[in-house]
Amino acid sequence: MGKPFITRAGYDQLHKELDYLWNEKRPEVTQKVSWAASLGDRSENADYHYNKRLLAQIDRRIRYLRHCMNDLQVIEFNKQQEGKVFFGAYVEIESDEDESLMHVRIVGGDEIFGRSNYISVDSPMSKALLGKAEGDEAVVHTPKGNKIWYVNKISYTSPSWFKEEKVKDVTEMDESNTDLQDIEEISEEEQKKIEEEYLKTLIK
Repeated sequence: MGKPFITRAGYDQLHKELDYLWNEKRPEVTQKVSWAASLGDRSENADYHYNKRLLAQIDRRIRYLRHCMNDLQVIEFNKQQEGKVFFGAYVEIESDEDESLMHVRIVGGDEIFGRSNYISVDSPMSKALLGKAEGDEAVVHTPKGNKIWYVNKISYTSPSWFKEEKVKDVTEMDESNTDLQDIEEISEEEQKKIEEEYLKTLIK
C-alpha cells in the first residue's frame, strides 16, 4: 500500500504546528514544570501536575506528527492536471436534483483540519470526481442511492469562488482540557527520538 498523499500546503501546515510545539510551546511548558518543581513538595502542587500532564499531551502530539509526516507523500501540482479533477483540485459541482452548488477541495485525510469543504481523496465524492473535466457528470454512490453532480469549474490555485471555512489556528494549543489524567508520560530516551525524527522532517 502506498504512502498517504498530502498537498504541499497541507504538509507545510503540519510542519508549522510541529515547529510551534517543539520550538515554542514545549520549552515554555517545560520551564513551568521546572519552576513548579523548584517550589518543593510536589504532592499537592497543582501547577506542577497540570503542566506535567500538559507536557505529556504536547509530546504525544509531537510524536504523532513526526510519525505522520515521515509517512506522507507530498504531491506537487503538475500542468498535465489542468482541465481535469485530480488530487489538490478545487471543484465547483452542481446537483442534478435541485441545481444547488457545492465547492470542495480534494486533499489528503491528514490536512482537512476540520474544514467541511475539504474532502479526503478516499471519500466517495472524490472518487466520483477524479479524472472528470468541466461539464462531466459524476455519480456519487451513497447509502441512500446514487447522486448525480455536474462539474462546473476546476482550479488548482485558490479561486475567488472558493470560500474556505475558518479554521482554528494550529498554534492555539487547547489548554482548557482538564481530562489529562490518563495521558502517558514519555521517557527521556523517547524524547531524544522525537527530536531526531523532528530534524528529519526539516529535509522533506
